Amino acid sequence: MKEPQLSIGPIVSSSHLAEGAMPALSELEFALTVMGNAFHSWIVRCMTAAGYPGLGHMEVLILHATNHRQREKSLSDLCVMLNIEDTHIVTYAAKKLQGNGLIMTGRRGKEKTLKVTEKGAAACHRYGEMREALLIADARTLHLDEADISRLAGLMRVLSGQYDQAARGAASL
Repeated sequence: MKEPQLSIGPIVSSSHLAEGAMPALSELEFALTVMGNAFHSWIVRCMTAAGYPGLGHMEVLILHATNHRQREKSLSDLCVMLNIEDTHIVTYAAKKLQGNGLIMTGRRGKEKTLKVTEKGAAACHRYGEMREALLIADARTLHLDEADISRLAGLMRVLSGQYDQAARGAASL
């Protein structure tokens, strides 16, 4: 005799939000929260393992974004790229990175720019080596379909637009 399956519903942190018309979105929000916190913890620990302790997750993100394509970035470029509304967050991270010799600042007209230093590029390279050894090697054993991961990333970018639009609506109330 087959035992009845227990139906527990979606895994959420706020059941009252899953009672609406789209409980799967509440499930995704909880997964994003847990994954976001795990990701932030990971990048800080990976950077520490790479030999660059004392950076917060925002500094690590700003360093890698600044290193992207080896081109200087303006503060507004980084805000748009990472969907950060408060430029002070990027400014604070930049000061900390500059203090550690990982980036240098410049100007493009009136706008402040950031560029990775040789030390910063070396930090990003070492981080990449640690990432390959500690994360990618294990993740590959899961035999995840890279096309599925890419589609999920695309879905997440599309949904970020929905959240941005909803935020604009909430701000106008």
